[in-house]
Amino acid sequence: MSSLMVSISGVRGVVGETLTPEVVLRWGQAFGTYIKGGRVVVGRDTRVSGEMVKHSVHAGLLSAGCAIIDLGVVTTPTATLMIEELGADGGIVISASHNPIEWNALKFFNADGQYLDAAEGRDLLAIAERGEFRRAKWHQIREVELNGRSSDVHLTKVLGIVDVEAIRARRFRVALDSCNGAGVEITARMLTELGCGLVRIHCTPDGLFPHDPEPSFENLQDLCKLVRAERNVDVAFAQDPDADRLAVVNETGDFIGEEQTLALVADYVLSSQLPAPGSQSRQGTGNGEQGTANRWRPSVVINMSTSRVIEDIAARHGAACERVAVGEVNVARRMRAIGATIGGEGNGGVIDPRVHFGRDSLVGMALILESMAKSGRKLSELVGALPRYHMRKTKAQCPPEKLSAAIAEMRREGQASGARISELDGLRLDWADAWVHVRPSNTEPIVRVIGEADGEKRVEALVGSFVARVRELGGGGTP
Repeated sequence: MSSLMVSISGVRGVVGETLTPEVVLRWGQAFGTYIKGGRVVVGRDTRVSGEMVKHSVHAGLLSAGCAIIDLGVVTTPTATLMIEELGADGGIVISASHNPIEWNALKFFNADGQYLDAAEGRDLLAIAERGEFRRAKWHQIREVELNGRSSDVHLTKVLGIVDVEAIRARRFRVALDSCNGAGVEITARMLTELGCGLVRIHCTPDGLFPHDPEPSFENLQDLCKLVRAERNVDVAFAQDPDADRLAVVNETGDFIGEEQTLALVADYVLSSQLPAPGSQSRQGTGNGEQGTANRWRPSVVINMSTSRVIEDIAARHGAACERVAVGEVNVARRMRAIGATIGGEGNGGVIDPRVHFGRDSLVGMALILESMAKSGRKLSELVGALPRYHMRKTKAQCPPEKLSAAIAEMRREGQASGARISELDGLRLDWADAWVHVRPSNTEPIVRVIGEADGEKRVEALVGSFVARVRELGGGGTP
């Protein structure tokens, strides 16, 4: 039986095994107690189990005296944006994101529409473990309000940051793979508004995923083949089921990938966005403090596992670049603290503060299309102008109780090799030509090993050696 994953990313499990109505009810009660019976936005993706999970969530929240604003099937960025828009006290999104179809999850958000941070998550966990929940009496049970305008609000904000007419004038032909998820309808609406001709694949919002929902090279071969068969597609976009992550395929059917998504957007935004009159960006000291206001300077925030290409792009445009621990909330909070221009994660998550401090695949699409429209260049040409590295992402099993000792041993080995060491999030070792990051996953019961180097042989050897060390020191095997 699989384990129930409880982390900064929420509560995840296999439906009918570890994620049961009783478990969901308990976490609904806990969250309702945590926000003191306030107003809660609830949305879900298209997973088949979503309706069952939603009713259990509703029961828990209502029993704690909460008022519920039910958005129905929406993307995660739509839901989080609406938490702020509606002035709610928090939100729950029912989605296991990139996990396989048998999984579902509860993702918890605060009043800012951001994931709970580590301290907030600990407070919520303590409530769930104690089981001392608020109990509303019959006359204190509040209403469930249905809100059907969330997609309109989201689209207005996204279209408001790009030159719609410039994109329309190009009449792009766009292929779209939404993995039969929550992004199907809102994404098609946006691309139509932008004057794009659509070629759709896997765009039936029934939650029956046609491939593993992780938007990776292996899982998006149908989309690559479609672009090659059509011959006149300008760009292809792929989303995960809750549509916060974006992968890209170019006009020749070549997979560009998730890491290049943020690189394309950051390069365009940092080169084109001018400061508003009198505006300033506060550059931090690198230790979590805000720093003092100085002359306006663009800035970008990324996590510890994101490609070094973003650092190169930032340097190219005279921008500051900061790294934080993996997790959308860590990136978003640092962006807010320093007034960052753009940010995100190398998993295809683009965060533009002009829309919302959260990953948003629609924002990524709109900005990439605007970049193509304004430059007059093909996507392959835009990608070709970016610095190039070779990245390898893999995973291995390591019992949690052995992980700290394994990381300590690898730290000693890295120090002996002359690497620059960071333990901000797991272990990251940097050399002049390469880096490797070893950390426990927030969403799966595994250890992630990610590396990048100037050469393909170098990164394969580097990552391979660290995976072997994780297995050896942790006594684990292949997931």
